[in-house]
Amino acid sequence: MALRSLCLLIAVLLPLMHADASNVADDLIVGIQSTKTTAIRPLEPLERDFMSIYNLMYEGLMVINDDYLPDCALAESYSNTGKTWTFKLREDLKFSDGSPVTADDVVATANWILNKAKDSESANKGYYMNLKYFVSSISARDDRTVVVKADRSYFGLLYAMTFPVLPAWALDTDNPPGTGPYRVKSFLPGNSLELESNPNWWQNPPQVKSILFVMHSKPAEVIEAYEYARVDTAFTRQIASAQYKSGTSSLALDYRTNQLECLLMNHSSFPLDSKNVREAIRYLINVDYIAQQIYNGMVERTNTPFVAGSWMYNDHLDSYFKQDAAKAMALLDEDGWSDTNDDGILDKPNEKGNSVKLEMDLYVYEEPENDVRLETANYIKDTLESYGFSISIKMVSYEEAAKKLTAGAFDLALASYAMDPCPDAGFMLIKGNTGNYCRYRSDAMTDLCSELRTQMEQSNYQYTLYKIQEQFAKDCPFICMFYRSGTVLTRKMYTTVRDVRELELLRGIAQFRE
Repeated sequence: MALRSLCLLIAVLLPLMHADASNVADDLIVGIQSTKTTAIRPLEPLERDFMSIYNLMYEGLMVINDDYLPDCALAESYSNTGKTWTFKLREDLKFSDGSPVTADDVVATANWILNKAKDSESANKGYYMNLKYFVSSISARDDRTVVVKADRSYFGLLYAMTFPVLPAWALDTDNPPGTGPYRVKSFLPGNSLELESNPNWWQNPPQVKSILFVMHSKPAEVIEAYEYARVDTAFTRQIASAQYKSGTSSLALDYRTNQLECLLMNHSSFPLDSKNVREAIRYLINVDYIAQQIYNGMVERTNTPFVAGSWMYNDHLDSYFKQDAAKAMALLDEDGWSDTNDDGILDKPNEKGNSVKLEMDLYVYEEPENDVRLETANYIKDTLESYGFSISIKMVSYEEAAKKLTAGAFDLALASYAMDPCPDAGFMLIKGNTGNYCRYRSDAMTDLCSELRTQMEQSNYQYTLYKIQEQFAKDCPFICMFYRSGTVLTRKMYTTVRDVRELELLRGIAQFRE
């Protein structure tokens, strides 16, 4: 059955988030961290903060709206017949240099991304490499019509069509023209970048005419610049930013990152091959304590790989995730574990009749200037050992951790996934997939993830996501803890959108009006 949608791009304006900060006028100064970006290359971003800048300069066929659903941007409509998608461009679209936007530009941009992603000799596949999993071919029917062929009929493809569209001639140039509300006025790498409003933007001109980004080499320097009022706004992911609260002249806007923190459990390693043991660990660990006391609340809790509070999240599974020590000990007892020699560590006989202890290694790696994972590991160790486990913490580098996970040479591991915008966790749940570090094997889960990739309607897609999360809760492949959060500190109100998110930290500024 064909899917048809006529899209209107409407800014969803809500009541002001906080009345105390002053509204932005016609300019804004923003502090960011940047040490790597020496050229404006939107298809090859090197730093998170620059992604938020690129999102003001470049647009895709589609955009993800406040409800985290795909909506039209450069496309005014789209339709679907089986594995073929047709996108119709808005009339009279122009790049910031005044040249027209055509379907050929969309096709050339997509093919540049696909060719880079499929280049076996290239170490850097590009930020938008996942497009290759959605698009098998793309072509222009005429100046305003883009035709996409896919390997499957799949609602998730719409999330992949958010890549920035560039002029066909400018794909390998620095500072290519874009279609967004802003364009570059000046750029001094490592120092500053100034944007000015784009006179050729297809929507109403933004109130904020100029945005100056001041670059700093370290996160602490960004905070310092804000504290001393050298900038109006600052982006930070530091846990310490939790101390900043909205007050009489300043706002602290929390935003969700795409970094999902997990406790991975290796199913090919004894004793974690037992679901009882995995479930017992889940019942014993107080993730809310970790979130509030160790991460200072700089997180958004979730019990599954999907964003809590959104249309995709199944919130009817709470009973699986509540802390319950009695239930945990009952599961371990059922599995044959007891402390036979009163040494405080549970044990049981193996197949040869020898006594084996309930012991395992916990691998952890850290980010620079951040020790929250190690604190979390120590909390997990102390908690589990108080119930008869023996846990040995192994502190390793990120590179060493990656090797351990890929080889399956671990018991427990604190690690994070960078989640794709498309709500599809098959890469970590389907047996044999590269992100399935836990060696989780479930035919039921694999079938559900495969079924998800055949759903065209959002309602059916949501239903299948709910079933995937139910299976996840029952099987306990690993423990999802939370999405990391960051903070936008600002003295000037610049947005009224509901969902300020990582890589779009100035989202809504072009539509803001005093």
